[in-house]
Amino acid sequence: MPKVMNLTTAFCFKIAIFTTILYHFSNSEIYITLAITFGTITYHLGMRLLVGLLYNIGMKNRANYTKKWYQIHSWESRLYQFLKVKKWKAKMPTYKPDTFSNKKHTWDEIAQAMCQSELVHETNIVFSFLPLVASVRFGAFSVFLITSICSAIFDLMFVIMQRYNRSRIVKMVLRERKDFQKG
Repeated sequence: MPKVMNLTTAFCFKIAIFTTILYHFSNSEIYITLAITFGTITYHLGMRLLVGLLYNIGMKNRANYTKKWYQIHSWESRLYQFLKVKKWKAKMPTYKPDTFSNKKHTWDEIAQAMCQSELVHETNIVFSFLPLVASVRFGAFSVFLITSICSAIFDLMFVIMQRYNRSRIVKMVLRERKDFQKG
């Protein structure tokens, strides 16, 4: 997945630059539309890569999952049932599946990585709305708003998935600790 994300981001960036140059020489509306479209896609993909990288540098998949921010609220379980998270969570892509592999990591390490992943996606939700500023220069506020909302919803699905799964993983961590103390 990292290779696909990097290549797609680079491709969209090149198309955005190319169509911007074409617009500069032709002044054709189609080229500015394409430049804005590919520029916005580049932003959304590139921003996600950068946010993930910065969190990884800072946190290194280490987080205190007992902190209040990461705790599941009583209403969340009902929401997750209503959203049928259990049915669709396995269909979601994972950027680096090894990060969540119980063959390569302990359940404790996986729970910590899930916290970092949640923070990445929560930050992405906020940054999804930054392109709205571009609507001041280019107009088409509704287009920027729709792409921002769709991007935010995409990341919200990952936040929900992390929170849903982490509660079960933390129970496994606590069970392992209890068994270790007994043994």
